Amino acid sequence: MTVPLDLEKVRAYAIPQTRDEYDPRDVILYALGVGAGLSEDVDETNFLFERQLQVLPTIALVLGTPGFWPLDPRTGLDWINVLHGEQRLKLHVPLDPHGTLIGDTVVTDVADKGPGKPAMLRATKRVTTPGGTLVAEATETWFIRGAGGFGGPRDLPGEGLPSVPERAPDYEIKLPTSRAQAAIYRLSGDRNPLHIDPATARIAGLDRPILHGLATMGLTGRALIHACCASDASRLREIALRFTAPVYPGDTIRTHIWQQGDDLHFRADAIERGVRVIDNGVAMLAP
Repeated sequence: MTVPLDLEKVRAYAIPQTRDEYDPRDVILYALGVGAGLSEDVDETNFLFERQLQVLPTIALVLGTPGFWPLDPRTGLDWINVLHGEQRLKLHVPLDPHGTLIGDTVVTDVADKGPGKPAMLRATKRVTTPGGTLVAEATETWFIRGAGGFGGPRDLPGEGLPSVPERAPDYEIKLPTSRAQAAIYRLSGDRNPLHIDPATARIAGLDRPILHGLATMGLTGRALIHACCASDASRLREIALRFTAPVYPGDTIRTHIWQQGDDLHFRADAIERGVRVIDNGVAMLAP
């Protein structure tokens, strides 16, 4: 049985502000969670060793975030039916290997695809230093299955993500995931049972637990950094994408990349299953 989104309850819920004090251990744990060190073809020591440690910019997606907040029943959200649709991230300054960051997240927009169809929800997070310096902005879009029919606008405002160019890609990079990938990634904050508990996955209509969408995003971010930034993580300043299918821990992900100066387009497939898992990807590099 589907239940329309309780818009009043969603709007009334105050997503907890989160203060994260992080250090090289957290940076390394995040890198392991997005698959760093698994490839035999790419040296990622600088993401995994505290000496000359680089910070993957996509860690800003988990810093200052109160975990998977729809698990709180006060949100009125049917969390088992929440699917991650799109994600955008903009870094205003490169991240240090340690520090304190504060995240403030608010629901900005909702859309109603109609009775029995999905509702769409967009939330934006601002990550700042204790002194108020803006470090990063992240915007996520969720589909909530069966939650339409509450009477909102049909579409979210703003432009959609562009298609990739209609020509051969400039780069192809293959990166593996491990069977334990989701179990590691969840230690960075997202404890949604869908990614660890087989019974929950079956309730959601899945064969087994899936990898977090943001872990897949972190993996494709690594692909962009290695292919287009000479493995200098600080050059990746913006990244946005659309999730098109789940990744299962153990999949190998092939990322195709098109480069036009400092602008990138990309998409990614799970090779063994022949499934497109990310599309409409765009990114911007610092010069």
